[in-house]
Parts: sequence; C-alpha cells; structure tokens
Amino acid sequence: MRVTIYHNPRCSNSRRCLEIIREEGFEPTIIEYLQHPPSAVELERLVGKMGASARDVIRTKEAEYAELHLKDATDAALFKAVAAHPSLLNRPIVVTDKGAKLCRPPELVHDLL
Repeated sequence: MRVTIYHNPRCSNSRRCLEIIREEGFEPTIIEYLQHPPSAVELERLVGKMGASARDVIRTKEAEYAELHLKDATDAALFKAVAAHPSLLNRPIVVTDKGAKLCRPPELVHDLL
C-alpha cells in the first residue's frame, strides 16, 4: 500500500504520525509541504478525497489567516491562500489507498493503514 504524508518535521503531531506509520511497517512518501507547497488544484483534489472542506484543513491561528482576511473566504480563495502561504495548512494529512485524513491526533492514522 502506498502512504503519503504531508509533513512538517517541526510539528510534534506530524512527527508522531510519521513514527506510527513506520511502526506499522510502511515507509511513506514524505511531502514537506512548507518547502514544496501543493498547488490550489492539488489542495482541492486532496481535500475532496478527504470528504472535507477547505476550512477543515486551515490553521486559523496563523498570522496570515488574519492578515489575508480569510474568515469569510470561499474554498477556492482558501486553496489559493494555502498554496501561497503553506503554513496555513493543518497537518499532518495522510493519504493511502483507504482514503485521506487530517491526522490530529496522530493516532487517527491507524484508520488509513
């Protein structure tokens, strides 16, 4: 099974999620999204696979959220904002053949493995 994690190595939740994936015997594709941000189209596809909305994966406490006036933004505007400011993306997001999910808390990854 293929496993992909949208990962921030400085985030304890993301590190723990990666640790669980490896403990379960998988070596995931790691996308360090702060260095390689997904495009708005890729984000829309990812969130669609999750069965979620853009707002479900946004970090509302980031300074850019307020600075960009995203409180009432549409999903399309949020995807564009995250593509331009990847720190707005909540993490970790894990994708497997079983689906995609924001794994907060990290133990939620078990549902995908």
